Amino acid sequence: MTTGNIIKSIRTLRTMVLHPQDAHAEQLIEQIRRIGCQVEAQWPVPHALPEHVDILFVEVTESPAAMLLELLGKECERRPTLIGVVSYENPSVLNALLDMRVDAVLTKPLRPTGVLSNMVLARRIWKDFQRSEKEINKLKDKVKNSQIVTQAKFIIMRLHDISEDESYAMIRSQAMSKRTSTVEIAQAIINADSILGNISSKGIKDAWGEHKFLDDGVE
Repeated sequence: MTTGNIIKSIRTLRTMVLHPQDAHAEQLIEQIRRIGCQVEAQWPVPHALPEHVDILFVEVTESPAAMLLELLGKECERRPTLIGVVSYENPSVLNALLDMRVDAVLTKPLRPTGVLSNMVLARRIWKDFQRSEKEINKLKDKVKNSQIVTQAKFIIMRLHDISEDESYAMIRSQAMSKRTSTVEIAQAIINADSILGNISSKGIKDAWGEHKFLDDGVE
């Protein structure tokens, strides 16, 4: 999504203010409403975030509550765009902001301007991070799958005394005949080798021919 699209979509985003109920919270909520966003306030810190929240404004202090760190920590499955709200800047507050991995920061007292620009910039940073995480996860899966296929190839090479290309051709042939992926076939071979352990090469060949050791692992 381009920056222009982010700006256009800001008013459609659902926001939450996680801040003690005081004049600062009221001022922030009023500014968000003037922008045109749906906003709700909540305090104290909930056990879980509502799934519908797109942008979360949260007060960050020198010693954030453990529940808050857990709520917004690295294990958070659906992490919204996060904007920290601070009263002052010192090493403890900065460390807390880094631990929470906020996408932007607002300082109190709030000014008449700055909330909208922080929302736009934070949303852009959040989207870039999500895209990078997705690409990294794809690369991790690709490496993992490659390792599984390689391990299966070496098992077949050892048991059948054939080349690497021939062993891969056997895996690929099985995948095509069963209409599944080479990774699933490779994992079934690894599982079978682990279970059967010291079975003879002939036994493996017989199982391969009859698909018995593959059926349990794949279907």
